[in-house]
Amino acid sequence: MSTGGVILVALAVAIGLVGIIVPLLPGTLLIYAAIAVWAVVERTAVSWSVLGVVTAVLGASLLVKYLWPVRRMRAAEVGSATLAAGAVLGLIGFFVVPVVGLVLGFVLGVYLAELVVRRNQRRAWAATVHAVKAAALSIGVELAGGLIATGVWVVGLLLTQ
Repeated sequence: MSTGGVILVALAVAIGLVGIIVPLLPGTLLIYAAIAVWAVVERTAVSWSVLGVVTAVLGASLLVKYLWPVRRMRAAEVGSATLAAGAVLGLIGFFVVPVVGLVLGFVLGVYLAELVVRRNQRRAWAATVHAVKAAALSIGVELAGGLIATGVWVVGLLLTQ
């Protein structure tokens, strides 16, 4: 692959990493697609091996991303309707208050939904804290998977040069 092609793949991977943190971009999918394009263009044993490892890493991180936080949220008795309220207000907040609106809207949405369900400010706030921790854990797991996949691709890139 030409230097320009490698730079485009690297740019797509970098945008994918940002997309994991800013949930409006399909970060993991972008990382996977960029590395898959690189592997198809390279057509070497190393590039196919890299794609296989990246597939396993990203697949495992997505699985853990959904299973681990959900288990913690169930233990805290935070329902899926609460998360939906957080997601809706987070999306609205993203457009109303640039940069921090997503987080503020999510927290406000979860808190208000839990306040309606629990009718107790202290318990609603405790549930909100659990939901925010679970969301942060989910993003952290996905980001770790994306960074590991990126590292595997860089090693493969160095081996094919």
